[in-house]
Amino acid sequence: MPLNVLFAARPERWETYETPLRAALKAAGVDAHLAQDIAPETVDYIVYAPNSTLQDFTPYTRAKAVLNLWAGVEGIVGNETLKIPLARMVDPGLTRGMVEWVTGHVLRHHLGMDTDIQRSDAKWEPRTLPLAEERSVVVLGLGALGAAVCTALLGLGFRVSGWSRSPKDIAGVTCFHGPDGLNTALARAEIAVLLLPDTPATQNTLNAQTLAGMPQGAFIINPGRGPLIDDDALLAALDTGQIAHATLDVFRVEPLPKDHPFWTHPQVTVTPHIAAETRAITASRVIVENICRSEAGQPLLHLVDRALGY
Repeated sequence: MPLNVLFAARPERWETYETPLRAALKAAGVDAHLAQDIAPETVDYIVYAPNSTLQDFTPYTRAKAVLNLWAGVEGIVGNETLKIPLARMVDPGLTRGMVEWVTGHVLRHHLGMDTDIQRSDAKWEPRTLPLAEERSVVVLGLGALGAAVCTALLGLGFRVSGWSRSPKDIAGVTCFHGPDGLNTALARAEIAVLLLPDTPATQNTLNAQTLAGMPQGAFIINPGRGPLIDDDALLAALDTGQIAHATLDVFRVEPLPKDHPFWTHPQVTVTPHIAAETRAITASRVIVENICRSEAGQPLLHLVDRALGY
């Protein structure tokens, strides 16, 4: 009897995911009925996006797991009707995209590329560029994405440190954890990269106090979550020169409102949430791998801890 796999995301995503999901199911030898509309009481697995119209999981009495299409789970983890296991998306394609985006902007700020390429006064002013080993980069958030970014930056020669709420160990990276560890990590953050999840405990991680504890003239790169930064505190730190520049890909409200000061601030770069996107082909393989693991009685990969919120 085939497994019933419900695709619960916005209708336009079906066009993107139908063919890759069917191909991944076939390649894994999984006999499955994949559809957007299946009687709730007969569903075995739910492939899910938090902005789906499905918000009440009560009718899905036979379902074994919800398999999230997004890395972020803040839009679903607090749903009180969800009683079954929830797995977040850790997509190799998304990870590679994030590593490339972060590495590009770290190098941009490290080398001062904005200064060199935006001249219009025809002045010829050569300078000696710094080497990566002269720059300290701190990654806040040492999950799959943060660890991959740390490894890539290490490979370029940067002095890399990381911070997470709980202890982590990454070869070659000086790792800090907990509230005291955050202050210690930020004190050396000439460039800070934010890759934390959005939880009550991580909101406003960068605020007036923590920004003041960073080296003067530091750079901030945030491809993680908008609420990690207190917007007003960041603007104030930019205006005083405490923070030299902020490159922001995520925001509290998206799209970023047209009247938000970030748009016109000369020390802010705004990008439209493009740092990393789930790739349908690689994400489909991750989804199907978890279905196979579940059917074989093995633990799900990337299982969400409801207490932590990620």
